[in-house]
Amino acid sequence: MKYQFTEKKDTRSGFGDGLTELGRTNPEVVALCADLVGSLKMAPFIKENPSRFFQMGISEANMMGTAAGLATAGKIPFTGTFANFSTGRVYDQLRQSIAYSEKNVKVCASHAGLTLGEDGATHQILEDVGMIKMLPNFTVVVPCDYNQTKAATIAIAAHNGPVYLRFGRPSWPVFTDPTEPFIIGKAQKMITGTDVTIIAYGHMVWKAIEAEAILEAEGISVELINMHTIKPLDEAAILASVSKTGCVVTAEEHNILGGLGESVARVLAINNPTPQEFIAVNDSFGESGTPDQLLEKYGLSTEKIVLAVKKVISRK
Repeated sequence: MKYQFTEKKDTRSGFGDGLTELGRTNPEVVALCADLVGSLKMAPFIKENPSRFFQMGISEANMMGTAAGLATAGKIPFTGTFANFSTGRVYDQLRQSIAYSEKNVKVCASHAGLTLGEDGATHQILEDVGMIKMLPNFTVVVPCDYNQTKAATIAIAAHNGPVYLRFGRPSWPVFTDPTEPFIIGKAQKMITGTDVTIIAYGHMVWKAIEAEAILEAEGISVELINMHTIKPLDEAAILASVSKTGCVVTAEEHNILGGLGESVARVLAINNPTPQEFIAVNDSFGESGTPDQLLEKYGLSTEKIVLAVKKVISRK
């Protein structure tokens, strides 16, 4: 295996540690939370910067409106709550108060996707990437591990405009270089190969790494791209890769409708029609269970990626 890990850490801790570092280096950064400080790992920032934190209570729409006002006053607000409440509950405020006027708000969304686990379908939002990528002016970022989430949190503070930063709850392998800079909109080629392209983001990057090791042992050469920025999409990276491999598998912890897979398919349809297979939740809600149980049941396992690769290669 080309990537190894020595520890597991939740990506939400990467957000918390990145926010804490921003508190020490950027005096314009402020934080807001909807009564989930512990879950969002925001306590260290609050301890060091009590006057720059606003506890909004269970009032997410008010939090987004307040964040828009703070941005108007020149601050860089980071909002924190679960992904479900950061999008579905406040879509009107995101559209009207933040996206439309291009407010410099960072919407930081934890506990996304199936890997939220036992909290079940009501909290496991699987449509959020699609919802936000359709809002003009929004940037959509989904890092793959603790290190990259910390780096992304720091990077989005320097980006002028609304950002949706999505991360998760479970402990997950830490495998990226903590010194590697995070460049918004620039895909990360993690493995170079010639037979098939796998494009993934978030937790599914590690699943793709596991799949690549299995496929390599069978003589299949995989090119793996970590598409940590879904919008703006690195179209050049996609086209350069598929022009070499001739087929692609997209893997995401999201509904098959509206996510990265459809964005990649649009790029290919316009520029270079290419066989593509989709690893995603097949237009359904989730349920309660452990992260691994749910990834297996809903078709997001390492083995499913391996099967999708073999299928798409057969279609070349």
